[in-house]
Amino acid sequence: MSLLGELSVLTALIFCVWGGVSAYRAGQSRDASLETSARRAAILTFIFSSFAMAVLLTALLLNDTSVRYVANHSANTSPLWVKIVSLWGALEGSILLWAWMLAGFTMLVALVARADGLRPYALMTLFAVLAFFLGVNASVGSPFIGVPIPPPDGRGPNALLQNHWMMAVHPLLMYTGFVGLSVPFAYAVAALITGRLGEEWLVQTRRWSIVAWTFLSAAIIAGGWWSYEVLGWGGYWAWDPVENASVIPWFMATAFIHSLQIQERRRMLKGWNLGLIVAAFTTTLLGTFLTRSGVVQSVHSFTRTPIGPVFFGFFALVLIATLALAYRRLPQIRDEHQLDSPVSREGAFLTGNLLFSSFAFTVLVGTLFPVFVEAFTGAKTSVGPPFFNAVGIPLGLAILALQAMGPALTWRRATGETLRQNLLVPAILALVMGTVTFALGVRLWDVWLTVVLAFFNIFVIVRLTHKAISAKIRASRQNVFAAMGDLLNAFPRRYGAYLAHLGVVVIALGIAFSGGYKTDQQVTFTKGETKQVMGHAVTFSGIVGQKEAERDVTAAELTLDGGNVYPRQNFYRVQQTTVATPAIQYHLLGDFYAVFLETNDAGSQVGIKFINSPLIGWIWVGGLILIIGAGLTLIPSVVTESRATHSAMQAATD
Repeated sequence: MSLLGELSVLTALIFCVWGGVSAYRAGQSRDASLETSARRAAILTFIFSSFAMAVLLTALLLNDTSVRYVANHSANTSPLWVKIVSLWGALEGSILLWAWMLAGFTMLVALVARADGLRPYALMTLFAVLAFFLGVNASVGSPFIGVPIPPPDGRGPNALLQNHWMMAVHPLLMYTGFVGLSVPFAYAVAALITGRLGEEWLVQTRRWSIVAWTFLSAAIIAGGWWSYEVLGWGGYWAWDPVENASVIPWFMATAFIHSLQIQERRRMLKGWNLGLIVAAFTTTLLGTFLTRSGVVQSVHSFTRTPIGPVFFGFFALVLIATLALAYRRLPQIRDEHQLDSPVSREGAFLTGNLLFSSFAFTVLVGTLFPVFVEAFTGAKTSVGPPFFNAVGIPLGLAILALQAMGPALTWRRATGETLRQNLLVPAILALVMGTVTFALGVRLWDVWLTVVLAFFNIFVIVRLTHKAISAKIRASRQNVFAAMGDLLNAFPRRYGAYLAHLGVVVIALGIAFSGGYKTDQQVTFTKGETKQVMGHAVTFSGIVGQKEAERDVTAAELTLDGGNVYPRQNFYRVQQTTVATPAIQYHLLGDFYAVFLETNDAGSQVGIKFINSPLIGWIWVGGLILIIGAGLTLIPSVVTESRATHSAMQAATD
């Protein structure tokens, strides 16, 4: 198995280098046969990368401990799904997964991307990045190193990885998002090399960018849910360094997919768009360095390894190379048009770029500050939630306000009449809802302001949509449902964006209320005892347990509001690790969360921590809405109305 895996990786690396050289020569000579050679190399690289993945998976399923990766990260007693998850649950396997996914994206670009002057250099860039990952797998990060004397059984995976099914989903989403950003980055590099810095590279990468951003968004939401359901602290985001490493490229990618519209429409923000996508991609490499170097302490990170410095070196090389290319093309990056007025849609997008970039920079500084302090002074320090919240809450509220106003502004310059028509009524209605919310007891300023801005967003979207439907009905004399269908067909990007914005609103409400009004209470029960906890009648019936193949499960049987729940502790025998699994009652207006803390030897007493989190489930629901909205923006537009109807609707909505 070790030999097969190593040969597969080496063969994939050879075809990868062949493809990169062929693509470069094709770009230089415009030789179609060389480009065809590069495209075939992409297919062969993916085939041999897939074979390497298959070899490692087979070794895991067969528990072949002659492979060191299997001996260190799998066990006979592990369930089937855990053995599969172990494929990417440790350092070397996760890099092989990254390489395999990147090989898949490279092959897709080779097969479906438009045949033009950009494609050879985009393929060259993708091959170059892929060669790095395959090179790591072929050297310092090989998952196929053999064991001279195989042990009878492996050590098993990290206990946290086998305690929840989300570990079969969250990493795949994250890697797809990270790897997906390599495609728009590759086209940005191609545009810098060729000097074709207009809208062409943006048009070709818009869908790639949105797909990557959607997967990255789903990964962040899924990771928060995993943290909520597994770690037993009742939260979902702790500003952990590795969490931060995932959200920094998300901020940059979010700014990019908004900002590219300005270059498409007004031929502005060329430099911003290049900078944003380069920052989004390079911060995925930086995040990978933080995760795999051991320089930060995190529940998500791997131990200190020689791979960390290699990743940092590659990150620095990519950043320096792209900056050098940008410097060379500096005169061509200048915009053809200037901002006519800050009160315009262009002004809103530019402000959004500044806000998202500021948020990302703040998170980056807060994450790296302890690393630099330790490197220069030897002292260990930390930057915790108080810092991130102090900066993040105002920035988040500003983004929420801008999200409402942006779609209501016109291009070039928004007149006072436009502002009055599109924003005045929604603002008044939002303040009315804020007054009602205040009367109902919401006194925390940040929560109250989130409510006002959330309703402001909702009312703006409703008003803009109502205006478009009314204009469509007047122009075509359709009924309301037919008009809505035609509008969705004609402008899927617009209404997908509206839906995604509503998802952000729902997430913001969930974050605000669960963070501002979360309460907890620690209670000790004696067997058979009933207590009132936060308005719930809770009875402790006793301790129940069972032995499973890989773990011992001990649960507290609680009767909660007439139903049974079982917060438990799972003891993984191979790893000698205990992981608590809370019991959660999900409700529309808030969750009730029970964590098994401890019990006495006789099992007659138990300590339980209860947490009440208002609206926390809205975060997961809002994430689903956001993802559906992003998916709608990928649907091709089908314009069926006449030119006059289109103009009428455009005038009404813009």
